[in-house]
Amino acid sequence: MTFFSKIIGTGSYLPPNKVSNQELTDQLAAKGIETSDEWIFSRSGISFRHYAEPEVTSSDLAVEAAKKALDAAKMQPNDIDLIVLATSTPDFLGGFPSTACVVQNKLGINNGAAAMDVQAVCSGFMYAMSVADSMIKSGSHKNVLVIGAEVFSKILNFEDRTTCVLFGDGAGAIVMSRSDEPGVLATKLHADGSHANILCVPGNVQGGVVAGSAFLYMDGPAVFKLAVSVLEKVANEALEIAGLKTDQIDWLIPHQANIRIMQSTAKKMRLPMDKMVVTVDQHGNTSAASIPLALDLAVRDGRVQPGHTVLLEGVGGGFTWGAAIVKM
Repeated sequence: MTFFSKIIGTGSYLPPNKVSNQELTDQLAAKGIETSDEWIFSRSGISFRHYAEPEVTSSDLAVEAAKKALDAAKMQPNDIDLIVLATSTPDFLGGFPSTACVVQNKLGINNGAAAMDVQAVCSGFMYAMSVADSMIKSGSHKNVLVIGAEVFSKILNFEDRTTCVLFGDGAGAIVMSRSDEPGVLATKLHADGSHANILCVPGNVQGGVVAGSAFLYMDGPAVFKLAVSVLEKVANEALEIAGLKTDQIDWLIPHQANIRIMQSTAKKMRLPMDKMVVTVDQHGNTSAASIPLALDLAVRDGRVQPGHTVLLEGVGGGFTWGAAIVKM
């Protein structure tokens, strides 16, 4: 028997603390660090980002997004038999217990459903989707909760204006279920560890003490150059697997890292800008949460409709990248 996987519900959640460029500029100025709304927006397209309170964890955000996705799918938590959660900011040092297991408990799922974290930074949601798609198509699982959740504010150095202005916190979720008709038409993933040093958190734990920096480091120009190069290629690979042409894509939903990267990818693929969903201006870069956040927004505001074909793609530290073609 042939199984297909289909997205049947989406959800998202943003912490209530929404910070404008000007507010962040004023906070940095108090530390003697110069930046401006114009400097941030012109380089990234970002105007706002959301920050979680210090006690709020990735699992807290993930649970709120998951509840909305479950409601949209008309499912109860115990209908889920697998959770795949993408995050670079897990609840616990060392990453265990997994944030997925924490979310499982907070949702009250007590049916023994499998739960695991996936770590591919900003490509994490693409990796998590691909895992869920494979699990469903294999016949081993029926209803999978896929989540991207991040509290990047906890790993930002607010004395480094080149990185702290770019990232935000949030979570997005989808429910993927077994279907008689195709939903996820193709996925394609890649990685190249030789570029690990251009986007990383270089610290590690030695004898219970953090050695090196616990803050995010990014070589912006190197990341930009590599991202623009690989995103077009992986998108075309996914299209080829799906047997589709670019003009058959209704919506492009890229990882929301930088508006210039996003516009460059759309231009290279000859996709009009009005077919691209943009949330980076309001959310900043929310890493693994950015694609499901953007997808949920476009579903709920009516742009993405049942039957539409959507191209999802992301690139992140590792270096990792991936794409998926989905019929909603």
